[in-house]
Amino acid sequence: MKASEFRKSSTDELKNKLKELKSELFNLRFQNAVNQLENPMRIRTVKKDIARIMTVIRERELQKDAN
Repeated sequence: MKASEFRKSSTDELKNKLKELKSELFNLRFQNAVNQLENPMRIRTVKKDIARIMTVIRERELQKDAN
């Protein structure tokens, strides 16, 4: 997903999605360790989505502090 799509979601939805992605990343890393991962590029996309969500959450925190 793009950051603009994440910005449309509420903070609670983003936090839930973040938890889901972190657990998915854990599972992907585990599958990679035992050589059962079909698409290794999925790890990269999940990590980037996690970073995008964390960025949007941080932007909102800074915006609240500025007001």
